[in-house]
Amino acid sequence: QVQLQESGPGLVKPSQTLSLTCTVSGGSITTNYYYWSWIRQPPGKGLEWMGAISYSGSTLYSPSLKSRTSISRDTSKNQFTLQLSSVTPEDTAVYYCASGVGGYRNYDRRGQGTQVTVSS
Repeated sequence: QVQLQESGPGLVKPSQTLSLTCTVSGGSITTNYYYWSWIRQPPGKGLEWMGAISYSGSTLYSPSLKSRTSISRDTSKNQFTLQLSSVTPEDTAVYYCASGVGGYRNYDRRGQGTQVTVSS
């Protein structure tokens, strides 16, 4: 079974770039029809899909975050990464990486999540 594990700094200063990595085990990120997403949950709010990268390397982002978001991958390490630029305290959230089949917004498995706080 696919397992996902997020890693990265837990504290980021305002205006800086948040960078997180998801390490995938139990399956390859190049497996046909699989999509690899980043989602987040701010305190007291619901889950927000941020964007995803496909098995072929193409990407799709949430329109509300598109200007600040970049998702890339390293197939040699079976990892994909999130970069969110110009962060503000409103970007404070638990960040999850997730996987699914058949579409960018589909996910049925996710990592345990990592808390990221934006504060000076």
